[in-house]
Amino acid sequence: MRYLMTTKAGGEAPDERLYEEMGKFVAELTASGVLLATGGLAPAHLKVASVGGEITVTDGPFAEAKEAVAGFALVEVRSEEEVIELAKRFRRIVGDGEGVIQQVF
Repeated sequence: MRYLMTTKAGGEAPDERLYEEMGKFVAELTASGVLLATGGLAPAHLKVASVGGEITVTDGPFAEAKEAVAGFALVEVRSEEEVIELAKRFRRIVGDGEGVIQQVF
């Protein structure tokens, strides 16, 4: 089962400890084949919308920084319980904040 895990921007800047722990976490998940892709996301820049057949493109920003998705991980696991455990491990490393888990199909 594939899941997309996203996280919102945190309030504090990352420190050396966080980079080291995240590096180990990412290396472990990559080596095990669980992590398919990961990355940080720049603030929203463009929005493309379609209403009644008319397509518009609008320059950003669009959401408050605390509401914007800051990063993602695409993982392949055996169960929902497994992806929840990965999300908990991630939170223990990065600290306070919230994220979303969505199954990819």
